[in-house]
Amino acid sequence: MSDIPASGVPEFAPVRLATLRAALALGWRDLRRAKRFALVLAGVYVAAGLALSWITRATGQSFWLVLAAVGFPLVGPFAAVGFYEISRRLARGEAPGWRPVFGVILRQSQRQLPSLCAVMVLVFLFWFFLGHMIFALFLGLAPMTNISSSPEVFLSVNGLMMLGTGTLVGAGFAVLLYTITVLGLPLLLDREVDFVTAMIVSVQYVLAHPVLMLAWGALLAGLTFLALLPGFLGLFLVLPWLGHASWHLYALLRGADPA
Repeated sequence: MSDIPASGVPEFAPVRLATLRAALALGWRDLRRAKRFALVLAGVYVAAGLALSWITRATGQSFWLVLAAVGFPLVGPFAAVGFYEISRRLARGEAPGWRPVFGVILRQSQRQLPSLCAVMVLVFLFWFFLGHMIFALFLGLAPMTNISSSPEVFLSVNGLMMLGTGTLVGAGFAVLLYTITVLGLPLLLDREVDFVTAMIVSVQYVLAHPVLMLAWGALLAGLTFLALLPGFLGLFLVLPWLGHASWHLYALLRGADPA
């Protein structure tokens, strides 16, 4: 079958709770059928997380984590495309090979995905800017603000207010990123559309089905957070599972997968 994407935005069916369950089940099936790809694609994230944690502890410089957070939206979507492509080929009855899968990933650099990555980077940078402003607003005049030597500053009134405000603002940015990418990313792989259209379609769908779509986002975030706790090793399981499941959610909504 040709890998040339079709043009135009497909029609999406309303999301149901059964749709989310089916996406998770199909994602788990694909993980079991393509374990070697899961080890490689997820292994990049695990290795990067372990390396950055070691560098941060060895140097005592937290800016390495900032660089990682900025870099994630540049490479994260390309890894997601890898899982999407594997699931798409398995659904066609094709055996995913290394060359065709990585070939599709590389071809995205000539399409609209880098533009969406740029938008994600801008959102991250704006969040970092606001994060610094929030810190300065509540703790800028505090006598001891070095969190490595005096973490008790966060237990002060201003510290707690800073944490609360920062968490709410950060959650808002996380929801924004999720809203523009949950259907936007798979749509860019599946169809020949511009990135602005993909983002608008994704946002409109989430706004039309807020409860279940935001519940899906909360599930993705919660499982990913739990996967980070055992020294990033949980990502070997969670990242490919959720990557495949995210593609199947998109495919189920447009009627490409059996319900």
